[in-house]
Amino acid sequence: MIRPRVVIDTNILVSAALTRKSFEATTVKLVGAGRLSLCSSCEILLEYERVLRRTKFKLEPNLIEYFLRLGRDAAVLITPTVRVSVSPDEPDNRFLECAEAAEADYLVTGNKKHFPDHWKRTRIVNARELLDLLDVSASL
Repeated sequence: MIRPRVVIDTNILVSAALTRKSFEATTVKLVGAGRLSLCSSCEILLEYERVLRRTKFKLEPNLIEYFLRLGRDAAVLITPTVRVSVSPDEPDNRFLECAEAAEADYLVTGNKKHFPDHWKRTRIVNARELLDLLDVSASL
């Protein structure tokens, strides 16, 4: 079985952590179940940690550790070699760089307005669109 290669924006992890029964949570569950191949970079993993630990989200420490461990253990670590400046939100460019280097099938984000529809061979989608494309039920 060929697993789609995905890059997951930090806002998907935050949404999954805050709302356990959501398209975002189902997307993260697919990574944990090995049905999606998560591609990440050192910069993205650092952003995951920085954002998940923000006190405004009031996330339980064990939940934060779960998501960070999933990011570290499940991810194929990518080292982008090209810097881009496409997104108006500069940190979002790290996700495009990773997607390009990984030749990811999808970049999953809750904030599509900061991204083009496609980047090289990668399609930019939200979690609901990803699940529809993969024909996966949100009730995993």
